[in-house]
Amino acid sequence: MTDTQTISSPHIRDRITTRNIMFDVAIAMIPASVYGVYQFGIKAALILLVSIISCLLSEYVFEALMGKPITISDGSAVVTGMILGLNMPPAIPLWIVFLGGVFAIIVVKQLYGGIGQNFMNPALAARCFLLISFAGEMTSFSYHDAVVSATPLASLKSGQAVDLAAMFIGKIPGSMGEVSVIALLIGAVYLLVRRVISIRIPGVYIITFAFFVFIFGRQDVWYVLAQLCGGGIIFGAFFMATDYSTSPITKKGQILFAILLGILTGLFRLFGGSAEGVSYAIIIGNILVPLIEGISLPKPFGKERE
Repeated sequence: MTDTQTISSPHIRDRITTRNIMFDVAIAMIPASVYGVYQFGIKAALILLVSIISCLLSEYVFEALMGKPITISDGSAVVTGMILGLNMPPAIPLWIVFLGGVFAIIVVKQLYGGIGQNFMNPALAARCFLLISFAGEMTSFSYHDAVVSATPLASLKSGQAVDLAAMFIGKIPGSMGEVSVIALLIGAVYLLVRRVISIRIPGVYIITFAFFVFIFGRQDVWYVLAQLCGGGIIFGAFFMATDYSTSPITKKGQILFAILLGILTGLFRLFGGSAEGVSYAIIIGNILVPLIEGISLPKPFGKERE
């Protein structure tokens, strides 16, 4: 290109690429992945592996058949596979995990144009699809010696006591990516330090949820902390609600989005039939992002108000 040639805007250049961002997100999920394998054994490793392979294979085959550029090297399919795998219960049949990966990539991501074009988080959409299609398998959680037991959130909902320290460390039944709060926070700190995400969405989300639970649940700090340590709220707040493609782009929009997620999660957990609610809250929030941006985007300079 000569000096006299011009190119269309924008002209801002940055060293940060999609591959760099996805690589950082994958690294941030390693502590939770390692802990999940440590706690639940080789089956957890197989679930993660099958989920990642399913996403990579689905993206490659679809793009090859459609004559589109092959994009598996950008790392987005790997991240989707890791998020989906970490959202699976440790006893789930592997073929269900594989089906979830196919749904996430082909139905939610590729059919809408690929990375950056999907209107909801592919991994969460696949999890909700599997929850509806295979409710029994998706809500069967085992812990010691493959004995099925209730999650701490289910125990809280039924009025039973829970061990807050065990919830923070991860000595509880649940999905691989939600059991250990400390492992998730290590990954979250990494993302914040690397500036892959900001604290705005996860911080406002968690604070809103905590206030909602305190006001409409129990006026008990330990109960609120148990709600925060149980289920997928830490995983969802830092790793899924912050997805670039499915969250607002303005600061005001992100705050509104996070407040909505906190209220929806509280509603689902306290008044819904299930003890969990993060997945559905984020999916609904994703769908409402265009409306949020409609009221949060600033008016272009020089444009008259309607």
